[in-house]
Amino acid sequence: MNSNPVAWFEIYVNDMSRAKEFYESVLKVELQALGDPNDSTIEMFAFPSNMEKYGATGALVKMDGLSAGGNSTLIYFSCENCAVEEARVKEAGGQIQKPKMSIGEYGFISLAIDSEGNMFGLHSSQ
Repeated sequence: MNSNPVAWFEIYVNDMSRAKEFYESVLKVELQALGDPNDSTIEMFAFPSNMEKYGATGALVKMDGLSAGGNSTLIYFSCENCAVEEARVKEAGGQIQKPKMSIGEYGFISLAIDSEGNMFGLHSSQ
């Protein structure tokens, strides 16, 4: 493999409006509608991205037949200081699973549960 292993991610949600508001509040970003307007079984909102920079982007997805929570994949969002975003989680309707902690030379992480029951991570170098 000659590149980073993650090319895209999807976070499945049950209530798109609630999930979109949660991530926009915690990460201070604006998600953009994405997808085929002719397919009424799928609704997607993409995270901002810059194809020239390191990392992958993805989307919140609401699809008939797939529910949120209970999966075994963990997405980490990059932050300058993960304590800042962690502080916004409860007010946005989520909960803290593991407060900011050191992972040695690799920086710091926080683990949280979003408004839909999905666990996600926050990662920073400070």
